[in-house]
Amino acid sequence: RKETGSKNMDPVLLACIFLFGGIVYWFFVRKAPDTISNTKTPTDESSTNSIPKQVTDEPKSEQTESTCCSNEEEDEGCGGDCSCKPSEKKPVKILYATQTGTAKEWAERLAQESKKRGFSPTIQSLSEYDPDDLSEEKLVLFVVATYTDGTPPEPCVPFFNWLKDMSLDFRVSRDAYEGIRYAVFGIGHNIYGKNFNRVGKDLDRMLRRLSAKRVIPVGLGDNGASVEVIEAFSKWNEHLWNALEKGNFGFQKSKPIKRSNEVEDAESDEEQGEPLADLEDLGPMMKKTLIKPKTVIEEEDDDSSADEGENPEDYGKEMLTPSLRTALTKQGYKLLGSHSGVKICRWTKAMLRGRGGCYKHTFYGITSYQCMEMTPSLACANKCVFCWRHHKNPVGREWRWKADPPDMLIDTAIQNHRQMIKQLKGVPGIVPERWEEAFTVKHCALSLVGEPIIYPYINEFVDLLHEKQISSFLVTNAQFPDKIDAVKPVTQLYVSVDAATKESLKAVDRPIFSDFWERFLASLDSLSKKGQRTVYRMTLIKGWNVEELLNYAQLIERGNPTFIEIKGVTYCGSSKASSLTMKNVPFHEEVLKFAEEMCQATPYLAENYEIACEHEHSCCILIANKKFKIDGQWHTWIDYPKFHDLIKSGKPFDAFDYTAPTPSWAVVNSVERGFDPEETRLATVRPYQKAGC
Repeated sequence: RKETGSKNMDPVLLACIFLFGGIVYWFFVRKAPDTISNTKTPTDESSTNSIPKQVTDEPKSEQTESTCCSNEEEDEGCGGDCSCKPSEKKPVKILYATQTGTAKEWAERLAQESKKRGFSPTIQSLSEYDPDDLSEEKLVLFVVATYTDGTPPEPCVPFFNWLKDMSLDFRVSRDAYEGIRYAVFGIGHNIYGKNFNRVGKDLDRMLRRLSAKRVIPVGLGDNGASVEVIEAFSKWNEHLWNALEKGNFGFQKSKPIKRSNEVEDAESDEEQGEPLADLEDLGPMMKKTLIKPKTVIEEEDDDSSADEGENPEDYGKEMLTPSLRTALTKQGYKLLGSHSGVKICRWTKAMLRGRGGCYKHTFYGITSYQCMEMTPSLACANKCVFCWRHHKNPVGREWRWKADPPDMLIDTAIQNHRQMIKQLKGVPGIVPERWEEAFTVKHCALSLVGEPIIYPYINEFVDLLHEKQISSFLVTNAQFPDKIDAVKPVTQLYVSVDAATKESLKAVDRPIFSDFWERFLASLDSLSKKGQRTVYRMTLIKGWNVEELLNYAQLIERGNPTFIEIKGVTYCGSSKASSLTMKNVPFHEEVLKFAEEMCQATPYLAENYEIACEHEHSCCILIANKKFKIDGQWHTWIDYPKFHDLIKSGKPFDAFDYTAPTPSWAVVNSVERGFDPEETRLATVRPYQKAGC
């Protein structure tokens, strides 16, 4: 019987035993390590028997604490859960549009802040971002700069064109981006008036046309002289994270902006200052908004401010903010007062060592080591592509800052210049006699940076220079014809003529005036009325402005300058503000050929102008009116004592009254090619010139 039962039941019993054992093992042994204390082991029989009790009695907080983030950065503010683990952080996309790198810096700051707030950021430039990926994003933060004339930064133009087409295309669904939450922080300059932060505002409107949900209104960072970007960013940043943490997304319930054939048609949809108001509320808020000052989060986009976009609150403030002071000081400027600067020229140092003077020494007979380069106004009305200051100076359409007295500026400029000369005493090669003479300033080049002619006391400034027997070389960028009319006689008055057509002038000089071309032509007309020496200063840039010979000729006939300086552009290293490279720098022979063709471009020029001098070291040519070629000899040099006597006399005089003969070594095609034979020419042998077989 046992044998029979055993034979019949063995398979069933074995199956049941294995099944039951497997269940016990799975639920009580294999699962135990996840819930019991680390001091107990799954092989301990007593441990297995006590598992249910430990699971029910163990406090949940202790369990969480033992498994929560151990990393200090991840654990910050986790509040007892593990949502701060990298794999569980909320993703955020940070996209930036930049021309000079400023927007990128703020985007990186935003990324760091997002990490502190429990987000996992991914940062990328809009120049590299695939627009098709935008619809897949959940939370996007934009940091965008506004470039010239309210346009996007050049590398990012394709993205904005694509988004504009999307927002205006009737075939694209209006709710294409309804799953996206976004916020925009713009960086611009208040000097551009209606175009202030235009890119950020347009981006906001285009996204809302496609039903994207805005977290907070657009932040408007002002990169101007009187307002720091950091002030606007700090408030916008705090507002952003507060809204995200509370789940309060300002315009989430607002209606999308209606589409139009032009982006500008949505002007009425601009926000009016209440940070978290719906679009439907804008009408009732208008009266209140007109009374309430503008906030840094949004800007009223109307014409109630100054015609040229100036902020009335800026008047009377200092031009130089702490950030501008830092940037300009780093470039070697000695800053004077609140809006001026002085810097020692490399040709001053070269001539102190007996290694040659600048082109003004060759063309006009100045003593380079007794020349002070300074400006009474660091602000400029242009942002030229070839600016060697890399646009660290402020911009302005008119003078709207506190003005320092001219006597203080001149005294502190001379004091700082002498201090820089003093520091050169121990430099190898310094000629002692010249070093002593350099402390007496005889010439002042008002061409360091900016637009000196807009300084309110420029006439008093020039008078004080002349009283100190210091000659004046005043340069203007041809945007202030009224100032040219009003300025008193100077030793030599320059106008920068950087291009010959409206289109190329806009591309090269990037002026901030909308009527820049009319101002430019009016400045040439004003220059033609001056009785003293006048100069067109032309900077040749290969690929930019060398193909406009006949147009240049027409401008010369219009302004009838005494001289025309044609200089090849100087490459000052890479700059995010400019796309120029060494390929844009012409050789001296190319500049000379251009000057020769210029003199023969029209019958008027062939009759009245001729190449007089050259300075090969500076890649510079001087074209002079033939009236200054007296008895076969050029008279481009200046009799400086005679000039000061004429100024002191108070009687009218013209350019011929203080002219002087030009030495033979300075004349074009001389053996010296404009290098003073009394100087020592230093030839630098580069390493690669020694190489080879």
